Amino acid sequence: MPVGLAIRANNKHMKNLLVSLLLMAAISSCRSTRQITTVVAKKDSAVVVINPAESDSAKSVRATLAKIQQKQISFTTFSSKVKVDYSDDKNRRLDFNAFVRMKKDSAIWISIIAALNIEAFRVMITPDSLVIMDKLNRTVQKKTLSYLQEITKVPFDYHTLEDLIIGNPIYLDKTIVAYADQGEKLSLSTAGEAFKHILTVSKNDLSLLFSKLDDVDVTRSRTANLSYAGYKMSGAWMFSEMRNISLSEKTKLDVLLDFKQVEFDKALSFPFSIPKNYKVLN
Repeated sequence: MPVGLAIRANNKHMKNLLVSLLLMAAISSCRSTRQITTVVAKKDSAVVVINPAESDSAKSVRATLAKIQQKQISFTTFSSKVKVDYSDDKNRRLDFNAFVRMKKDSAIWISIIAALNIEAFRVMITPDSLVIMDKLNRTVQKKTLSYLQEITKVPFDYHTLEDLIIGNPIYLDKTIVAYADQGEKLSLSTAGEAFKHILTVSKNDLSLLFSKLDDVDVTRSRTANLSYAGYKMSGAWMFSEMRNISLSEKTKLDVLLDFKQVEFDKALSFPFSIPKNYKVLN
């Protein structure tokens, strides 16, 4: 279905979707970590348990973690065009373009473009608020940032959303409980109150390759897989232009993000004037 028709046919779904697309990998904060006391053998990899905490292997992996943290993208402003391709196991598919602008710690501005190059939605997210302007139906919704938690069923904060968009690791726990040497890759494992997290990076330059979050509650079977590829230099940073986000619980959905025209630290405007004739929805 063309995206313009999809927006008109299911406006409520689209409004929830467009806000959720850039958030759906944010599964849960790994606030505390428990030790792993047994090793599960894995083919073609060497799994090492970080126990005790002051062992040589623990110190080595903590040093690697520090280097990963140092490689995180730091920015003042960011802008990009993003091609979004959404599909799920109910044979629903949406594809559209979005323009994203960010000012660190201040604002995330998103413009959703429908068929015939028509702007369908404009979204403004701040650390404590969300405003969705539906330009097709001339309506506006004003919500707190907690509204995003309600529609995604995920606890997160504004900075997690920034990291998700920019391509930094999300929920990067400081305590590593195990790691696996996989030749050209290195996987670090943490276990939090809600989710187990496996982070895979390139051993050569520590670029983020894969992030896997699994619910520790086996009755929920909630999992998220994030893949990062297409690294290119943008300004001073190696930036992943191709992302694949896969979520599954009771249903499964996939989101492909293709970033173009990436720029850092340029002067940006964030136009968001709401016409007086727009209806305010609750």
